[in-house]
Amino acid sequence: MNMRFRGHLVLPDRVLNGTLELHDGRIHAIHPRSRTAHIDAEDGYIVPGYIDIHVHGGAGADYMDGTPQAIRAANRAHAARGTTTLFPTTTTGSPTEISRMINACATTKKSWKPASAEARIAGVHLYGPYFAEDKVGCHSVQGRRDPTPEDFNQYFASGLIRIATCAAELPGAEAFYRAARQRRCLITCGHSNATWTDMARAFEAGMRHVDHFWCAMSSVASLRNLHGTPMQASMEQFVLAHQAMSTEVIADGQHLSPELLNFAWRMKGATRLCLVTDANRALGMPPGPYRFGPADTGSWFESNGLVGMAPNGASNSKSLASSVVALDTMVRNMAQATQAPLHEVIRMATLTPAERTGIARDTGSLEPGKRADLLILDKDLNVRRVFLAGHEIPLASGR
Repeated sequence: MNMRFRGHLVLPDRVLNGTLELHDGRIHAIHPRSRTAHIDAEDGYIVPGYIDIHVHGGAGADYMDGTPQAIRAANRAHAARGTTTLFPTTTTGSPTEISRMINACATTKKSWKPASAEARIAGVHLYGPYFAEDKVGCHSVQGRRDPTPEDFNQYFASGLIRIATCAAELPGAEAFYRAARQRRCLITCGHSNATWTDMARAFEAGMRHVDHFWCAMSSVASLRNLHGTPMQASMEQFVLAHQAMSTEVIADGQHLSPELLNFAWRMKGATRLCLVTDANRALGMPPGPYRFGPADTGSWFESNGLVGMAPNGASNSKSLASSVVALDTMVRNMAQATQAPLHEVIRMATLTPAERTGIARDTGSLEPGKRADLLILDKDLNVRRVFLAGHEIPLASGR
């Protein structure tokens, strides 16, 4: 199938008014001038499909439900909002629950076709269960544990793990990182009380990324409570001090203020900052109570339609519990919150996550040879059309 798209093409380094030519589901050529085209973006933009490296579910389904039906439901919900590639992300859970999730993802990945209207699975993000006990956030504390080779090697043996997370201070973390490095994963630290010293050891073992910046991570203040004085440098200082480190932000308008989003972009730049959703099963669903993680054992949270909220220990207060919106919202919020040029905003949701996870040869930017996973955005960055390998799929109805 050959097609031409005309309009404002958002390239990795600029916006070009030109024409995109597709052959057989791939980008064949980019012409710097407008030509006769099948699809005209008019005053909108043509951008690569979004890539989500940290996502738990949507449309009432959590990936940890562990069935192909749940995987497909969540993947359809995200594709209909512009995410064409994603990495289903585990929560805390038993070895059986995590293995069941990975197997369901493998089954779904194997049978994927563009006509399915589902986001493509590029791999699994092994996120839970290796968290610090007091940093589990909305995850079930019963499902968290320290890493052991007997546990994590069974997940790596699937060949599907492409992103691997562990709190750097846990016993066994370095062995986990080394095993992940052998498999060329993006190695991350998250839900952690790590000090600078812990992070330095992790960096030596291959860790290069920190999950959702400022959320469930150590700070100077939190480390003082644990270690007293002299005060310790935390994950934040380590990430900002090391150019090789990347991180991610949840730009849903609820987790971080515009000032923090702008600060993250200024400090790390578009090549080391990813937009992620951390979205849960309440995406696309009405407000109400939901399970985070497996449908029968996951912890409860409440969606108010804007964000998830969970009970905060013994107090009557509530804490943030994952987002309930997709990457299209994150992109619009990041564009409004920062002084970043449009091509850099789009990069943080496309090429940067592709580069960090090793899939940039095939996706993440408008370049000849790459898959024709494309979005048509209007001038306000709302998703108007979605294409998987050149095949148009339906948009989400309502939210």
